This record gives sequence, C-alpha cells and structure tokens, in this order.
Amino acid sequence: MLLVFSRRCIDRSRLRLNALRSQPGGIAGRAYGRTAAHCCLTTFLVLAVFVAGPMASAGAPEPSGPKVSFNRQIRPIFQAHCQGCHQPAKRGGDYEMTSFASLLEGGESGEAAIVAGKPEASFLLAQITPENGEAAMPQDKPLLAPTDISLIERWIQQGAADDTPMSDQLMYDAQHPPVYPAAPVITSLDYSPDGKWLAVSGYHEVLLHRADGSGLAARLVGQSERIESAVFSPDGKWLAMAGGSPGRLGEVQVWNVETHELAFSVPVGFDTCYGCSWSPDGKLIGFGCPDNTLRAIEASTGKQVLFSGAHAGWVLDTVFSVKGTHLISVSRDRSMKLIEVATERFVDNITSITPGALKGGLNAVDRNPTNDELLIGGADGAPKIYRMFREKARKIGDDFNLIRAFAPLPGRIFDVAFGPQGKQIAAGGSFNGTGEVRVYQAADGKKTFGVKIEQGGVYAVAFSPDGKTLAAGGYSGEVVLISTADGKVLKRFVPVAIESKKVAAAGE
Repeated sequence: MLLVFSRRCIDRSRLRLNALRSQPGGIAGRAYGRTAAHCCLTTFLVLAVFVAGPMASAGAPEPSGPKVSFNRQIRPIFQAHCQGCHQPAKRGGDYEMTSFASLLEGGESGEAAIVAGKPEASFLLAQITPENGEAAMPQDKPLLAPTDISLIERWIQQGAADDTPMSDQLMYDAQHPPVYPAAPVITSLDYSPDGKWLAVSGYHEVLLHRADGSGLAARLVGQSERIESAVFSPDGKWLAMAGGSPGRLGEVQVWNVETHELAFSVPVGFDTCYGCSWSPDGKLIGFGCPDNTLRAIEASTGKQVLFSGAHAGWVLDTVFSVKGTHLISVSRDRSMKLIEVATERFVDNITSITPGALKGGLNAVDRNPTNDELLIGGADGAPKIYRMFREKARKIGDDFNLIRAFAPLPGRIFDVAFGPQGKQIAAGGSFNGTGEVRVYQAADGKKTFGVKIEQGGVYAVAFSPDGKTLAAGGYSGEVVLISTADGKVLKRFVPVAIESKKVAAAGE
C-alpha cells in the first residue's frame, strides 16, 4: 500500500510537470522544483507514519477499550449485587459501597478495595473474581457475570474515575438523616399489630411514631428516596418497605422494629417498587414493580421465590390470601389478578375483563381479615368488594366476582383498608386538589362518614388494631387521626421537624 501511494505521488508530479512545461519563461522550472519537493516531503511523511507508527506502539500497553462510566456501567452492577449488604444501614465486613470514597477505601480487611490504575492491587476485584468456580463475593449469591467482572477491571485500569452527578449520590444515613424544609408527602401508613407504633413514610426513611401521635420514636434511614409502602409483619417484629429512586433503583428493605437495624435490603431493577404485603405466616413478602411484574421474596433471606409477568401495567399493590396460598395484585392495567404461590401460576382475572367494565387503573387492594374477600380502589373512585375465588365459569361480559360496589368518591382512590374485624372499610382519594376520606359499612355499603382534607389528596389510610382510629395522610404532609365512631378529627401532626429558618437562610 505504501509503495502504491509513493508511485501515485510521483506519477502526479510528472503530470503536473508536463502541464507546466507548456507555460512560458522559467515558470516550469520553478514549479517543477516545488512539485518535486512537495512529492518528496509527502512521501517522507507517509513513510514516517507507516513505519514509525507500528514501532512507536510496539512498546505501549494494549488499549483498554472505550472509556467505562462508573455512573452508567459500574454503579448499576454494585447496586444490583453488592449494595444490599454494603450500605450505611448495613455495613457488611465494615465496608460501604454507596459512598465513592468508602468504595475505594475498603473494609475490615484493611486492604484498599480499589487502587486506581492497578487492578492487580485492588482487593475488591480479587474478591469477585472466581477461582475454580467460586468467589468470595457476592456472599451466598450467584457469581458476577464474566462481562461485569471484565468491565470493572477495565474501569479500574482506566483510573477508576467517578462521574456520578450530585443528584445520584447518597447523601443520607442514620448519622446524617434528611432535613425537611417542608412536610413530606405521605404515601404509606401502617399500625403495628399491638397498636404501639404508626409507621409513616418520609424521604429516604420510614418514621416510626407512637400510635397516638405523641412523638417520634425512630428514623429508619435507607437508600430509597421514595417510600411507597411500609408494612409491619404479622407478629410486629419486622417492618418491610417497598420503594426506590425513580429511574435508578427499586428496593425492598426489612427492618428490625426493636433494634431499628436493617436486616437486609434487596435491590430490584432500576425503578421504584410498590405495595408490599406479608404472608399470614410472616415467611414471604409480596410486592409489585413498574416493569409489570409481581414478585415475592423470603422474609428471612430476601431470596426471590415468585415472579409473575401476567400484568400489562405497573403493579401497584398486593395482598396474600388468608391461608397464604395465593398472592393477589392490582395494576394500572385495570385488572386484579390471582397467582398461586407454590407454582407461580396465573389462576384468574378476579375483576371483569370486559372492555369498559373498569374505568381506569387500580391503585390499592386489601383483604378482609376474616375471609378471602378483597377490597379495591382506583381511578373510577368507587370502592368495590370482590370474592377471591370464582364459583362459576367466566362468561364474556360478566363481573360475577363482584360482591358490592360502594358510592364513589368524587375523584380517584389511592388507598383502601378493611377495619380489623372486616365490618368497616375506608377509602382515601383526591379530586381537584382536595382530599377526602370515607368510611362505609362493609355489610350493606352504607356511608358512615366522610372527612375532607383541604390541603391536597389523601394517599394512605390505616385502621388502628382496635378499630377505633383511622389514620390518613397525603399531599399535605400531615397525619390526621380520625375517630371511626363519628368521623371527628382527634389529632393532626406533621411527622417530621420542619427546618424553616435554614431554608430562609439558604435563600438569602
């Protein structure tokens, strides 16, 4: 190729010379000299490139490929496989992987986890690289894929740079809890079975309040920005949380209620999880995902034991049957589905599948504490009770499982709840910026009372275990405690301290 190029250069020079010879005077000689010099210089440069190029690269290290992004490529690997056990709330091996500085530093081994530019000196890489089919990390979990390990090695070789934007960096832990310039929107409320505690959703945390609203007992701070659902276990010893950080993290956390310690965290995909629920025996936790899947994990280990893709929309809430043999889910796809736990088999659409029968998605489901009747609420604003198991063959156009439909709220429903004996139901919703809570008699559908919440929508409702109090919360950030006997508001309180002075100073 080089010789061909040189010959072409000489041939072009001759053509130019012949053309210039026809010009008068000494122009041809001068032009020939310049053309010949140009050709020689060009040939020399080409030779330098072709000859010196390979010689110069012979002693250089092999290229490491395209630049690896920590934020886009490496962090998601650590998030999916490592951060559940290595985060501020649970520092396995005294090692935290959610802070970049701590990620590099390492843990109890005393060795640097990551040494920029030196994969061979990076303890983390040695821990995740298998030998004879086994690796030290992730502990008791499947090995990382060879492509992931190779990507991490390349990132370290390239200098282990951090390109994480500030918006994606973890800023809070138990020692540095969130500071609130305004009351947080409340998306979840739940009473402990003994009636002692009320779990309230916050930002990056679940707030454990005394049930009467007399004070904050604990702040359970974790990775997830949004807490979509926080539910006590049947024995009250554990608290399960489903939430995440939109577009980045889905997560299920399990906390020890007595010690306020994180038992484990399970990263699930890259978007927020919803609607967690406990099986009656406390062994399983069900939840929904925005990838249209319904899942369940073991409450003791976090191991996934159920996966269903039967829905065609986000799965927003779940509940188990009385015996725990079935898991029920509701979705934005307007359906309520029945899944057999042992086989992960889709059994039935409990609601009608007739087009137009349901006017909008379903946001919430709860089960009667005494039987397998199901209460749902959604976009049409009408609470409905359905039987769980079909008693006759489905026919197109029927809604046979429907037991009772209640007078609708003016807007859409965001949460529903059965009273502890199954005699009352509650629904909370929103319409044109105004929230409302309604309580009905389950047996005859009669409305007992309604309470307007003027400061915004109601997104969460929960009955106290004795059935005497209904807690409601939503956009206003206030927890409203209501008497179920007459609908009177017993107390209102904001679940966090508001740092208004700090906000004013920041704006100056």
